Formats: sequence, structure tokens, C-alpha cells
Amino acid sequence: MSKLKVRDLMTTQVVTLQPTDTIKKATIKFAVDNISGAPVVDGRNHLLGIVSENDILQLIYSKQIMLDKENSGAVMLCHSMDSDENGADGLQRISEEISNMEVGSIMVRTVLTTSPDALVMEVLKSMIEMDVNRLPVVEKGVVIGVISRADIVFALYKRKV
Repeated sequence: MSKLKVRDLMTTQVVTLQPTDTIKKATIKFAVDNISGAPVVDGRNHLLGIVSENDILQLIYSKQIMLDKENSGAVMLCHSMDSDENGADGLQRISEEISNMEVGSIMVRTVLTTSPDALVMEVLKSMIEMDVNRLPVVEKGVVIGVISRADIVFALYKRKV
């Protein structure tokens, strides 16, 4: 694997998002395409950022903390599992609140990228050190692929190493 280049393993059919896509659209794409993140690009496929399930989960968590703060000052005269803001109703409320937010508002703008000619082992080292699951493969600012930890692991199975 030490001489393999990113271009040998990268996924070239890249699922991308536009900054104006909604979080709901992103989560649907993640589920349908069985991915956990995607590059955010402009109309010419230039990289603008990246968004992942983790970014969405962090948003949900921060909204939950805000809900908890709102509710902490209130006196609860009656407690019902059906109206528990920390349970299903709370999650539903947060989901409705964030569904139409634009991906551009939560995407990570400083993105670690790689080139198609980078060595896979160097990229793997960076992924582990930076704790990222995928890297956009960029050439002249344009996303031409993605390499993920799964691509590298799968290469062992396909015996590309």
C-alpha cells in the first residue's frame, strides 16, 4: 500500500452538496447514498467546505442544550413522558427547527484536502492524526474525488495492495 496513490483508491462518483441545500436534504442524501459526509461545492464544483453527520449531530446537541437552559428556569407542575423536551418531542422540535437551515451555515470551511497523486499512506497518516473520515480530492480547486478510510480498508479486501 505504500506506493499506492490516492487516484488508485478514490471514489470518483462524488456525492456533493450546495451551500443552499437544506440540512434535511443533506441527511436524506447521506441515508440514500450510505455516506456520512459530503463536500460542499459551488456550481463549478469548486470546494467551499464539507459537512458530515457529526456536524449535524453537534447542531442537534447544541439546540438541545439551549432547550435545557430554557426549561431549567421553568417550574414543572406536571411531568409527562409524552411531552418530555429531552425525549422524542424535544428531538422532533429540534428536527423541525433545523430541517430548513442551509448546509452552508454549518459546513466546515477549513477543509483538509489531498491531491490525486498523494501517497495513500501519507493521506492515511493525516486522516488518523486529524481524526477525519474522508478527504476531498482536489485538483486546481475542483473536487474530482473523495478518499475515505473505508476506501483504504476496502482496498485490502480487493487486494489492490
